[in-house]
Amino acid sequence: MDVGDLVRDVAGGPGLSVGDERVREFLVAVGRGLLRPAVARRHPELASLGFFLRPRELERAVGSASGEHVRVPRGLVFHVPPANVDTVFVYSWALSALMGNRNVVRLSARAGVVAEVILGVLHEALDGADPVVARTQRIVSYDRPRREGAGARPWRESAGQAPDPTAELSAACDLRVIWGGDRTVDEIRRHPLAPHARDLAFPDRSSFAVVRAAAWLAAEPATREAVADGFATDAYWFDQAACSSPGTVFWVGSPGECEAARDLFTACLAAAVARRGWTVDTAMAVEKRVAAYGLAADGVAGSVEFHGNALAQVVLAAPDLAPRRWLGTGTFAHARLGTLGELAGVVRRKDQTMTHFGFGREELAALAGTLGGRGVDRMVPIGAALGFHRVWDGVDLPTEFTRLVTVTTSSR
Repeated sequence: MDVGDLVRDVAGGPGLSVGDERVREFLVAVGRGLLRPAVARRHPELASLGFFLRPRELERAVGSASGEHVRVPRGLVFHVPPANVDTVFVYSWALSALMGNRNVVRLSARAGVVAEVILGVLHEALDGADPVVARTQRIVSYDRPRREGAGARPWRESAGQAPDPTAELSAACDLRVIWGGDRTVDEIRRHPLAPHARDLAFPDRSSFAVVRAAAWLAAEPATREAVADGFATDAYWFDQAACSSPGTVFWVGSPGECEAARDLFTACLAAAVARRGWTVDTAMAVEKRVAAYGLAADGVAGSVEFHGNALAQVVLAAPDLAPRRWLGTGTFAHARLGTLGELAGVVRRKDQTMTHFGFGREELAALAGTLGGRGVDRMVPIGAALGFHRVWDGVDLPTEFTRLVTVTTSSR
C-alpha cells in the first residue's frame, strides 16, 4: 500500500473521542483473547498485557486524563516500537487509541513469534469491532530504503530511490513515539516532523535491583524462593534485553551480611532458573564469558563466577563501576552499599527501573526525593519490573496522547 494512501485513509472518515466506547470494547476483546489459557500458557508474558487491557484498567487510564480543560485526541500518532520486546507496541498503541487518536504502528520485520500471536488476536477481535477501529488503526511493516554503500536492497528498485516510508509518516503525524536504542532514536529523528508535531522518545535505559541484606537473610525460605522466581522473570523473559530488566544488584548492609546474602541469593536464583527451564545457548554463553572477563581485565570486576551457562555473577570493585550495557542473558553485576542513600552517588540519568526487596515506602520515597530527577523513574518490587503502567519513564502517556482545549465563558 502506498504510504500517502495509507495516511489519507487513516486521516479521513469519522473521528474518535477520548475514551471512545468503540475502541474500548475492541481493546477489552483483545485482552480477553490474550488471556485465553491456550495463549497464556504458551506465552506467559501476554497475560500481563491481557490484564492491562481489562475494563477497570482502561477506565483508570481514561480517568487519569480528566481535568478542568476539554481533552481531545492529539491526532495522527506514528509509533516505532523496538524489535526485541514484542509486547511494547500494544501498550503504547492501546493507550493512544483509547485517547481517540488515529494510529500507525511500524512493526519491525524482525518481530518474533509473540508479535505474530498478538496480531492474530487483534484480527480476531477486529471481526466483531466497529468498522471505525479498522479505519483509524493500522499496523504496518515495510523494508527500509538502502543507504549509500549499504548492502540491503533498495526500497523500490523499479522506481529508483522512492521516499522513505518513515520520512513520509513522520511528516504526516502529530506525534511520533520512538522506542529503541539511542542509535535508533537518533536515526528516526533525522526525519523532520511538521512544525506543530513533537517526539516522544524512549531511548536506551538501564535498570538495577537493590536488596537489604539483613532482610534477605531473615526471610523465610518460601519468600526467598518467590523473590528469586520474580527476579528470574524480570531478567530472563526478554533475554535481559528489556530496558526494565535488572543488570546490577546492589546489596545494602555490612560487608559480612552482603556477602552471605549475595551467595544465598545466587543459589536461589540458579534454582529458580533451573525450575523455569531457562537455558542459554552456546553462542550466548561464550558472549557472556567474553563480557565478564572483559570487566575483570578492565579492573571493573573483583571476581567472576559462572553457574553453568545460564548464570554469571560479577562482583564489582566499586559500586560506581556498575555497567549500563547488556552483558548477555543471565549476567549480573553485584556491589555493596552501606546505606540506601548511597545510591545517590551511583545513579545515572540512564537508569530507569529500580526493583527492590526489604525497604519500606517512606525510605523509597525519600530516596526518590534525594535523587531529584537525576535518574530512576520507577521503584517497584522485585518481580514487577516488566509490568507496564500508563506512567512510563516518568511520562504520563494518556496526557501525552491528548491535547487540552481551554474553554471559558464571560462572567457577565
